[in-house]
Amino acid sequence: RMLSRFERFSRFKRIRTTMTTSFSNSPYFHYLLHFLLLSPTISTWAFSTASKAALTATSDIAVIGVGVLGTSLCRQLLDDEAFSSRIVTGITKSSCRHDDIRSQFSKDDRFVLTTMEELISQYSGHTFKDVVFCAPPSGFENYAQAVKDAAAQLWSGPSDGGTFVFTSSGGVYEGIDGEIVNEESATIDPEENPRQGRIVYAEKEVIESGGCVLRLAGLYTLERGAHNYWLEKCPDGVAGREDGIVNLLHYDDAASACAAALRVGAAVTARKTFLISDGNPTTRKGICESALQSKRYSDFSMPTFLGPAHGLKGKVYDGTKSNEILNWKATYISFDEFMSSMS
Repeated sequence: RMLSRFERFSRFKRIRTTMTTSFSNSPYFHYLLHFLLLSPTISTWAFSTASKAALTATSDIAVIGVGVLGTSLCRQLLDDEAFSSRIVTGITKSSCRHDDIRSQFSKDDRFVLTTMEELISQYSGHTFKDVVFCAPPSGFENYAQAVKDAAAQLWSGPSDGGTFVFTSSGGVYEGIDGEIVNEESATIDPEENPRQGRIVYAEKEVIESGGCVLRLAGLYTLERGAHNYWLEKCPDGVAGREDGIVNLLHYDDAASACAAALRVGAAVTARKTFLISDGNPTTRKGICESALQSKRYSDFSMPTFLGPAHGLKGKVYDGTKSNEILNWKATYISFDEFMSSMS
């Protein structure tokens, strides 16, 4: 039924009041705002009339956290024919990187960039069909509650056929001494390991809400990752044994796994946990050896590994089942191959 302007305004006012109250009454939602906080000023051109209309009416994929992973995901969604009719909204901590982020999208009119505060201030009752939460735990006092609030307030839920994807970490697994772990393997005790525990608690909220969890291996690009830190910033040596196992995943492949989860949809992913890696685990020394092959790190030297030699080796990820369910595979099949291509 076509609504009159008054009816539309009344409905908007009623929904917005309910939404604002719901947001403000959440005892922990201010932690989400703390991370996704808008600066007092914002470029007037950033939200044209068309962008605002898209933001409040038709933006049906939200990516919370537009860092390296989130930016890659937004780019892939916009380039993917499967999402060609969808508008992608990136939600950031602040507007300070907006110019840089926008420059990577050639002013694509299907890409909207905003902050959580701006999103709430313009709220019109619209929720997003699909949401990807890829903001890291840093900046949240209660990460699990922030994730729960995002699922409850921004996502339309699995009943509408949409998907909520939470990017977690394989670091939550308990296996640490060479064991093979998969999607069903035991995780650490969150009380004994509070740092990883906050991710375990966040996963629990996502599964209960009907979303899905993607446990990612260690992420890297040419300039980012363990190799960069060890070679450039550890002159006194690297903690851990040189043959300690490390599972890796390129940022672009992590993003493509998120897109794959959205593509197969909630009927496949709802309340499930997936394990995502390139399937070719290496070692601390192997990482450095591979990086030294590249032109970027050719002037560096192999660092000293401080051990101890009898320390725990780590774990091997087996994400075969996840790859099959999501119909996904890594483009960069190993860290060594990637670095060899950079020589």
